[in-house]
Order: sequence, then C-alpha cells, then structure tokens
Amino acid sequence: MKELDEKDRNILSILSRDAKIPLKTLAGKIGLSRSATSERILFLERSGVIRGYRADIGQLNEGAICAFLLISLVRTPALGVLDRLAAHPEVRRVSSVSGQLDLIVEVEVPTMNHLNTIRDTVALLEEVDDVTTSIILRRDIDRMGSDAGA
Repeated sequence: MKELDEKDRNILSILSRDAKIPLKTLAGKIGLSRSATSERILFLERSGVIRGYRADIGQLNEGAICAFLLISLVRTPALGVLDRLAAHPEVRRVSSVSGQLDLIVEVEVPTMNHLNTIRDTVALLEEVDDVTTSIILRRDIDRMGSDAGA
C-alpha cells in the first residue's frame, strides 16, 4: 500500500468528523478537484483504510441502560465479529484493546432483558471465547459528547 500523504490524512480527518460532507465541499477544503478527491476516497476504501461509514448516535434517552461488554476472542484478528457487532443498533462503540481482553463494546439498551438478549447474542458468536458485562452506573466525566478539539 502506498503511504498516505497530507491530502489523504486531511480527507480522513474531515470524513471522520462529517462522513456525509458533499464531495464538492470536501474537494474544496483539501484543494483538489472532485474527481481527484473521489479517486482518493475510493483508494482509501479499497485499501481498507476506510472500513465503512456509520451513524454516530447521540444519547437516546435518560432511561437507557448503558453497559460494557468485555470480550475475549478465540483468536485475533476476527474482523467478522466487528461487522456483526456493527449490525446491532444498540452497539455504540467498539474498541480493540491490548491485554487479557480483545474488545470493549459499549451498548445502550432500553431494558435489562434487552441487555441480556444482546449479551447472549454476542456470547454465542463462534469467534467469542468469553463475555463479561459491566453496567455503567453513572458517567463521572464524559468528554465524548463535547466539541472540544474538533
């Protein structure tokens, strides 16, 4: 794979903040034609740098239950697991981590029964070795929703 240049990194930075930005606007921001910008995006997608576009859903409601699913995989990488997790609208964030765990999945559900259902669904994936569930009692510090640094 060719090394990413400054224009590629600018495209990634802008798309990570606004994946729905019109191509014409993106091209103007990075100083390239629409066709050159489109070619670069296509290359980034085909090479796996851009793996997909997702909706980043804000807080759904005050009564929601948030939890972490702490997942150990049978072996890594297990990219199919990410696709299956992304298919669940309850999944808010997935992080690959080092150490004894492989993935930390943040979910938001309306009820405990729903949490149990999604946890069981994840635990039954053949690539998953173990799942531990930790319910979030409160968020003492939450900078994820702020526009700081944007």
